[in-house]
Parts: sequence; C-alpha cells; structure tokens
Amino acid sequence: MQPTGKIAPQPWMTAPETRAVMAALTARGADVRFVGGCVRDAVLKRPVKDVDIATPDPPATVTALLEAAGIKVIPTGIAHGTVTAMIGAAKFEITTLRLDLATDGRHAKVAFTDNWIADAARRDFTFNALSCTSAGDIYDPFDGLADLGDGVVRFVGIPRERIEEDYLRLLRFFRMYATYGRPPPDAEALAACRQLAPGIARLSGERVRDEMFRILLAPNAADTAVLMHDTHVLEHVVPPPTDIGRLRMMTWLDSTALKLASVSPDALRRLAALLRTDANGAAVLAERLRLSRREAARLAALAAPAFELTPEAGTTALHRAVYHCGNETARDWVLLAWAGELAVAPRKGGGRNAAWAALLETAAGWPAPIFPLKGADAAALGVTPGPRLGELLKAVEAWWEAGDFTADRKACLARLRDLAG
Repeated sequence: MQPTGKIAPQPWMTAPETRAVMAALTARGADVRFVGGCVRDAVLKRPVKDVDIATPDPPATVTALLEAAGIKVIPTGIAHGTVTAMIGAAKFEITTLRLDLATDGRHAKVAFTDNWIADAARRDFTFNALSCTSAGDIYDPFDGLADLGDGVVRFVGIPRERIEEDYLRLLRFFRMYATYGRPPPDAEALAACRQLAPGIARLSGERVRDEMFRILLAPNAADTAVLMHDTHVLEHVVPPPTDIGRLRMMTWLDSTALKLASVSPDALRRLAALLRTDANGAAVLAERLRLSRREAARLAALAAPAFELTPEAGTTALHRAVYHCGNETARDWVLLAWAGELAVAPRKGGGRNAAWAALLETAAGWPAPIFPLKGADAAALGVTPGPRLGELLKAVEAWWEAGDFTADRKACLARLRDLAG
C-alpha cells in the first residue's frame, strides 16, 4: 500500500543514534519503519519516549546487521522476533514483522512474515498500527490517523477477538482512552470490555498494576474510572466500593489547582484516593498488584490515616503526624482529606481552600524535631537502666509532644527530673 500521511523530521528520528540503527538495518535494502507509539505521538506532537522499529528481516539477520555496524544487541525476545539495540543510553526495540498462529489470552505463537498489513492487523488499536519511514511517510492500513484526530480509540478488527487474543488489551483500551480519547467512547469496544472483564483475573498482578497506574496518571483518569465502573471492569482491578469523586478532586488538586513543588501527580496516592477500605483491604490489593514492600506499606498508611488532618484539627495534629510518620505521609493525608471534602462539598469558598493550602504547605515543609533526651540523660539522674528508664523517657516525650514540641532540652530535663523523683 502507499503512504497516506507525512510528518516532518523529528528530533528522535534524526538523532545520530537513530540514524546509525536505521542505516544498519537498511544496509541490504530492507523496508524498515518506525511503528506504534512513537509514530502516534509524533503525529500528535507529543513527546516520544520509546522508539520501536519493525523490519521484514528475521532476528538473526537483524542481529548480524547491527553487530556488523558495531551496535550492541540484546536478544530480549527472540521467540517473538524482538531484539534491543543499544547505543550509549539510547535503546531501540526492533521486531520482525509477524502474524499470530495461536493465542492463549496473553501470549501468542507467532510466525515471521514480510507482509506489513498482516503485521499491522495483529496490533491492538488502529492508531497503534501506524508505521512511518525515516523520511516521515506514514502508512495507515486501518484509518488510524482519522481515529487519532477524532479522539476515537478503536480496536483493529473485531474488539472481542482482539481482547481474547490478549486480555491485557482490555485494560490498554481504557489507558488509551484516558490518554487519547474523547467522548463518546467506541460502543463496540465498551461492549466487548464489559463481556470479557472477568478475564482480567488471568493477567499477572504486575501487568494489571502497570496499566492501572498509567490510567491513574492519565489526563482523564476520573472519567475513565467512571467508564471502567460502568462496564464492571473496575471491580476486577480495585475492590468495591470505590470513591471516584475523591479521585476526581485529587487529580484536580495535584495537576491543576496546586502549584507547589512538593505536590505532583502520584499513581499510588491517586489509587488511595480511589479506594474505600482499611489497612487490611489495602494489604490485599497490594498483594494482588504485586506492589513492593515500601509501596504496600505506603498504601496501607494512606488507606487508614493515623491522624485526622483538617483545618479544624490545626497544626498540633499536623506536627504530630509529621513527627511520627514524616512529611510525605502527612502531606498525602492532607491531600486525601482535602480531596474527600471537595468531593462532597466543593463550594465552601476560597477561605476554606486557603486554609487547606496552608495546612498542606506546613505538612510538606515543617521540619520534624528530634526528641532532645536520651537514655544517658536518665542514667545521669540515677535511674537504673531497664524498663523504668524507657517508661520515663516515653512519658517525657509524650509531654513534649502534647506541648507541640516547644519545650527545649532544659525543660525536658526538668520534666524528667520531676518524674524520676
């Protein structure tokens, strides 16, 4: 087929590393093109993160061509026709054109081909089936350019068949819609997602987590969560009940309303905003999503705040939260509480928002104090090392904390002396 569009040369296309890889791959005259996301994002004038390349040559030939040009090759997925070329920090995923012989809902058995349309037909969405040459000529076998311009996320071929080939595509549909889509969503795609939603259980926790985090960080995260809820997809990722209203307010706060260096979109915090559960429920979800230990502990803390941080509670409660749990956790608790209030009472006025903003700045910037006494201070007063010494120090610390951490070392020593008798 003939090219149907064109893009101007992009920095990532003309970079020396890209030129070197393309020169090596085309040394024997092969028709080599950029494919997928880099073409899609270049059309939209969005930043391109990953450069993927397709070629009709089999992996052995690709490897030989690259190595002959002095380019490092990593066999990242030979069985599926993929190798990775490395030049310094630049990385290029190069895949041989292929078609599916058999699929099991996640993995495919493939055969290599030299047919570009056959390769495009196995891709998920029409605008991900785009390919383009080094000169910028775009090949568009399934009208992906029109869909991209209209904000339509449309499966290549029959949606149900595409999802049954790989159930991860179900979540990828919502991720693409959250990033590139405009209402109304494709009805046929939504129907297929609704019917096949239970198939999400077949996916690994890591895959579900990665897609869900990308959805949560997308510009239209809350609207997409509504779609996922209405199609009974969300319940297979995040256990009900959920709080989409709080998620909506969280995305507004962390991406639009607040201009603070300490606040930026955060997938785990947005997930906590969506959840309506306790620490145990958060732990179960963390296990399902295969979160790291640190992420799991953070999610549990966000799901069950140890302190109620509101303008009414004042700075004393906030200082205690920072002292016990750190600035980041206290900041997140303030954001979650603020988003929760906005979700049910969005019109409390500018003065209320100013109070929340002041609380947030304090949470992020107040330096946690260090308790000025140690065991040696009690021992110097004649207290015998043991349980009583620890109890006395804890009692002084509690007194110091109740006074909003204002007592200095001298005052704390006097309090210790009084308690020690």
